[in-house]
Amino acid sequence: MLRIVDGWKSYGDLQVLKGVSFEVGEQEVKVIFGPSGSGKSTLLRCINMLDPLDKGEVHLREQNLMAPGINLNAIRARIGMVFQHFNLFAHLKAIDNVSIGLRQVKKLPKEEARAKALEMLNRVKMAEWVDHYPAQLSGGQQQRVGIARALSMEPDVILFDEPTSALDPELIGEVLQVMLDIAKSGTTMIVVTHEMGFARAVASEMLFLDNGVIVERGTPQHFFVSPKSERVKQFLKQLDILYGSHKELLKRSNEEESK
Repeated sequence: MLRIVDGWKSYGDLQVLKGVSFEVGEQEVKVIFGPSGSGKSTLLRCINMLDPLDKGEVHLREQNLMAPGINLNAIRARIGMVFQHFNLFAHLKAIDNVSIGLRQVKKLPKEEARAKALEMLNRVKMAEWVDHYPAQLSGGQQQRVGIARALSMEPDVILFDEPTSALDPELIGEVLQVMLDIAKSGTTMIVVTHEMGFARAVASEMLFLDNGVIVERGTPQHFFVSPKSERVKQFLKQLDILYGSHKELLKRSNEEESK
């Protein structure tokens, strides 16, 4: 589905990404984690071409997105993005925040776009708030509208850039549950997050990024049972102290799987 080959990115003298390479298969969930400033958000921005790599390649279904003459608007429509700070249009209701891309990018008729937007808002459990403006919604509700907006475009892959980090603790669970449901439906996802309960429940592979380099990669089982790097061990210990592991989310997920 998606390949990043030897990706390098710098801002002035600051080298942020240093030869990052990985692949994402159909219906896989890749979780990227690591300390602040390690290059995680930059990597996502390079993947969706908001901030292209200085060197290296990004391939989406074998199409090189770094090739000359590429239609970036068409490409971005195929790569959904859920931002840390929601990025909703304040002057638009929830329904219009979701339908605007369908109308302007996909050129759907107004009623068809509205019906699709309603379907996606219902999927993220926001059907009761379709006519509310962002200022009338909680942070968790706004983020669910952002997820519905990304889903509505039916992208090949959705990128999540620390989607719960701007939320109050009591609102995190509702967003993680929606993401969990989406992952289990077969949506291809790349998720930058510190929510290890979510990662343990759905990640196909986890990548630990530090100082612009993938230090270690493996399954959730690998990271939570026998990580190799001392740096990873220290970081996971700190995460457990600072963020918790949302064990209840994992417990519910496992209970649903066993049914």
